Amino acid sequence: MAIVSKIIDGKMYAGKLLEEIYPLSKGFFDNFNRKPSLTVIIVGDNPASKIYVKNKILIANKYGIDSKEIILASDVSEDKLIKHISTLNRDENVDGILVQLPLPKHISEKKIINIINPSKDVDGFHPTNFGKLFMGDSKFIPCTPLGCLYMLKHEIEDIKGKNAVIIGRSNIVGKPMASLLLSSDCSVTITHSRTKNIQEHTRKADILIVAVGIPEMIDETFIKPGAIVIDVGINRLKSKTKHNASDKGILVGDVKFENVLNTAKKITPVPGGVGPMTIACLMHNTVKAAYINKKHDFINILEGIL
Repeated sequence: MAIVSKIIDGKMYAGKLLEEIYPLSKGFFDNFNRKPSLTVIIVGDNPASKIYVKNKILIANKYGIDSKEIILASDVSEDKLIKHISTLNRDENVDGILVQLPLPKHISEKKIINIINPSKDVDGFHPTNFGKLFMGDSKFIPCTPLGCLYMLKHEIEDIKGKNAVIIGRSNIVGKPMASLLLSSDCSVTITHSRTKNIQEHTRKADILIVAVGIPEMIDETFIKPGAIVIDVGINRLKSKTKHNASDKGILVGDVKFENVLNTAKKITPVPGGVGPMTIACLMHNTVKAAYINKKHDFINILEGIL
């Protein structure tokens, strides 16, 4: 198989989804005389978070979504952050609220997530939305797992009965990804840092989702020949060649891409794989929230993959 044909093009899939979302955001404007609205709160000056939020806002504005950013100092009190969220919860012109993670250590992420109105929780992390997902009655699905499932269902004709293995058990990726794959009739195994003989599990995977947070941990010895590999990790490493002070290094995933490429049937690159799909799914959730909060019918363009 040609190398290019093995690469899952997240940018292409994200563009396709965003083009489907745009008529819905335009239709919302035609009905309610305003755009769907997303407010992103970022605490501190984490460079990666800033870039990610900037990309979210650029995409939102391009596809008919009014996106605003609230920047708070890294030493902002938890109470002040909660007050900002409470104000947004009450604002009828704000459809989606996203607090960029991670937060400084003095702020409880759990408490902040719980404060967000579940009907505006476009990240899908509120316990109400998380529980609905596991009960098969989801409103807002976490964006990264949703983007992964979108790509899988476009790359594999039928994923029913496939052995899916997830490396990582976070609430952001691992656990919701397991729920989505179970709902899609896969047989699912979750592995993590304390799993013994982890390769015995991963080498049985028709679908391998890697979200372990360790740069290039996964090589070909973890991979079943012909597997589909989705690399959720994004890590910045120093360049191996000489570089000047402005060189920001290179981005790599949790998978050794070149090493795994020959063994896998398909693989997502980093960058250009899962990242663009995460943002596209956030736009989907924001437009969905806008319609729901207006108690108006929403045509769920992702319904067919769930």
